Amino acid sequence: MRLVTFLQKEDDHMGVLTDHGVVDIEAAQTALSTRKEVPVTVKQLLDGGEDALNQLRIFVNELPEGEVNPSWLKQEDELAFGPCVTDPGKIICIGLNYRRHAEETGMAIPEYPILFNKFNNTLTGHGSEVPLPRNSQKVDYEAELGIVIGRTAKYVTEEDALDYVFGYCTANDLSARDLQMRTSQWLAGKSCDKFSPIGPYLVTADEVGDPNQLDIQCTVNGELRQNSNTSDMIFNCKQIVSYVSQCMTLSPGDIILTGTPEGVVMGYPPEDQVYLQAGDVVTVQIEKLGAITNTMVSE
Repeated sequence: MRLVTFLQKEDDHMGVLTDHGVVDIEAAQTALSTRKEVPVTVKQLLDGGEDALNQLRIFVNELPEGEVNPSWLKQEDELAFGPCVTDPGKIICIGLNYRRHAEETGMAIPEYPILFNKFNNTLTGHGSEVPLPRNSQKVDYEAELGIVIGRTAKYVTEEDALDYVFGYCTANDLSARDLQMRTSQWLAGKSCDKFSPIGPYLVTADEVGDPNQLDIQCTVNGELRQNSNTSDMIFNCKQIVSYVSQCMTLSPGDIILTGTPEGVVMGYPPEDQVYLQAGDVVTVQIEKLGAITNTMVSE
């Protein structure tokens, strides 16, 4: 199942992508006067666990066919996308998690996953504009696979770790390198407003299969900058989920951004480093998860 969050009158609505368009779940529930308890937001879905997901599947599968232009069916090109997960309790990021990325930056392969965090102010959706901070001249892109937790996870084994994953999404871990590298802590350069576009879809784990066999790319103004596969991760997805769960309790809706492959601006020779400018259009695409595009603008 592919889930989307879209904005309508400043409210978040959950949709399900079908062959005919995006089903607005709340609108369908209202139009059909159903009494079935169906989650109408991504938060409700994630909090409700497997039962809520099953209810949603049944509801969508039982929608009447053949109705002309139903009020609850929308087309993607008419939607204003929000972040595919709207209010995670935690956004955990993994640094230096691709071998060739570590090599291009001249940093040592880490012995343990490097953890840092972002906050909800960094979230935004497909198609939105991202303001470039006034105090940074070195904003960089980072194509990343996002893991969305579906069950409370604490001290889980690597063998069982992916059973706690609800699904996956495409993400861009934008980074202000000059702010990031001022100190040994990366937070300042990572937590600028709208620096974590995620979406457009939250894809359930059953549709993805092995998350460490996915092609991942980033383009800037149509030019291919990153082109890799999640198999190049130093710590794979099950290792990451297990490791983070040893450090803290993971809850439904928490997001883990799993690191970026080679090809970021920071990895170029100094004379070739051209960081993002106002007007640049950045697209991150991951196999099976779709592409998210955002335009950089002056703040």
